[in-house]
Amino acid sequence: MIRSACSYAALVLVLTAAGFAADAPNTLTPEELNDGWILLFDGETTFGWKANSDANWKVADATISVDSGTKGLLNTTSPFADYVLKVDFRAPKGTNSGVFLRTPLEPKDPATDCYELNIADESVSPFPTGSFVGRQKATGTHDTTEWRTFTVKAEGGHFTVAIDGKQVLDYEDPQPLGRGYIGLQFNQGKVEFRNVKLKPLSLEPIFNGRDLTGWKEYPGKASKFSVTPEGWLNVKNGNGQLEFEQPVADFVLQTEVFSNGVFLNSGIFFRNIPGDFWQGYESQIQNGHFGDRTKPIDFGTGAFYRRQKARKVVSDDFKWFHKTLVVAGDHMATWVNGYQVSDWTDDREPNENARNGKRLEAGTIAIQGHDPKTDLSFRNIKLGAMPPRGSEAVD
Repeated sequence: MIRSACSYAALVLVLTAAGFAADAPNTLTPEELNDGWILLFDGETTFGWKANSDANWKVADATISVDSGTKGLLNTTSPFADYVLKVDFRAPKGTNSGVFLRTPLEPKDPATDCYELNIADESVSPFPTGSFVGRQKATGTHDTTEWRTFTVKAEGGHFTVAIDGKQVLDYEDPQPLGRGYIGLQFNQGKVEFRNVKLKPLSLEPIFNGRDLTGWKEYPGKASKFSVTPEGWLNVKNGNGQLEFEQPVADFVLQTEVFSNGVFLNSGIFFRNIPGDFWQGYESQIQNGHFGDRTKPIDFGTGAFYRRQKARKVVSDDFKWFHKTLVVAGDHMATWVNGYQVSDWTDDREPNENARNGKRLEAGTIAIQGHDPKTDLSFRNIKLGAMPPRGSEAVD
């Protein structure tokens, strides 16, 4: 059957609304979100990144590119430990660049203080594309000026690298670096990057979906915490607090949240003083905005309450949304539905209580019941303590 242009356009709109259209660059599919992926590059800005040299990093056409300036890295502001990383890259012949893994902000030697995943044809480097510079060469030749995709899995000291789905490197470090930043390199020639995505690994469930084992309800408060027939953790009424009993300092937390009301207020406290009520940093839950998603009500979901507003409200009430919180040292960041909404460094003076100053010590994670209107559910709550850097401190 031959369709008119109008009916074909209508069909495309229907398919797009149903989620069947081709994936746009720098976005996550529902399947990726459910699997824990986050975007490190939003396709529009370098939010969550910081350059360590004067190179002309720019964003255009949903791509990060660089072609001149001082050699150096564009680093994530958050460090990561165990993960799967996907990066699309494109470079003309003669370029020498790379993706740095578990790197300090200013690496000195790729053979010892980071893992440099090279982007270089064999004419310019003895470690061609897909190799770890100074550590191990990739198998095969992968010289092309077309877009390619790195897929890297880093778990402890074990690394695998694939290019366009084909494994080219399997490397084991007997003295692995525990964590570090991800860096995009400017060294020689033009290079472009897009679809920079990460899935944290080594997370364990901390809510079993049956009861509140491992959690402690603060006594004498109005909130009611329960497990629903579906296996969700629900909180109604407030105020109140449900505290996970195992303290943690540096970590990755992932969960899904459902707000069963309009502009309800709640939060996830962390580095909370163990046993105390609401005495820690607060990762806000509040989906309201003033008619513009860049103007959140009461700091907005993913904000650090009273410290930094969410740059955009991307979640909605009456819909499950994904939340990822990465905390390391004095730096913390939040992703909502895979999109980074906050990026904050606590430069206050140290204090036992994070309400009053910088707290680096381990504390508890606690779910907040805010007020009598509170009605929120949580599921798939997973936590992973971030290992120390190792012999080199992350600068």
